[in-house]
Amino acid sequence: MKKQEKLQELIEKSDSIVFFGGAGVSTESGIPDFRSQDGLYHMKYDYPPEEILSHTFFETHTKEFYKFYRDKLNCLDVQPNICHQYLKKLEDQGKLKAIITQNIDGLHTKAGSKKVLELHGSIYRNTCQDCKKKYGPEIVFNKEGDIPLCSCGGIIKPDVVLYQEPLDEETIEETIKVLREADLLIVAGTSLTVYPASSFIHYFGGKNIVIINRDETGFDSMATLVIHDSIGNVLKQLP
Repeated sequence: MKKQEKLQELIEKSDSIVFFGGAGVSTESGIPDFRSQDGLYHMKYDYPPEEILSHTFFETHTKEFYKFYRDKLNCLDVQPNICHQYLKKLEDQGKLKAIITQNIDGLHTKAGSKKVLELHGSIYRNTCQDCKKKYGPEIVFNKEGDIPLCSCGGIIKPDVVLYQEPLDEETIEETIKVLREADLLIVAGTSLTVYPASSFIHYFGGKNIVIINRDETGFDSMATLVIHDSIGNVLKQLP
């Protein structure tokens, strides 16, 4: 049996699927993978991307942070791809119960998916550091000036999890809950090396794990089915 046929069989037999996705889900929409050879971590800046996207750098070099953030993380005009659309279809069928994503691009929501747990936040949500007023992404990406400021004068920060920052507790709790209740976990487009996000896989309480990724992961031995390919290529072969 071909691996795609096995995947289709697992999906058909399951009625409580959870999808866990990483950067590889969004690359087909034109968003670069951070760790690929042409990704952000291999680009040349005055500071390493890991340092720029840290809480300390945001606090101490806010202007430089926003220069990088606007230049590299603005994906407001990016459209969902076959993966986002396929997951929306599974959700409409009642099979997919939740999407857990490490991505901050909001493409799952843009595709119409309702239950999306964004472990690392979203570029679409932004908060004043002083008065906690909420803003959409336009004030960050479209507003003139170096640093986006609230009407109260406070600095606006994207609701994305930077290095040195903890994940949102409510999102963690819901992530663990849906993983424990699922009967099929599909992991795609992630090397499962980012901690603590990757550790949540251990909470899966079901029988079958499918891993779809171009490269091997440290969790391959746990999986029922492993497909070393892009998620886009795999889904194109499903009915």
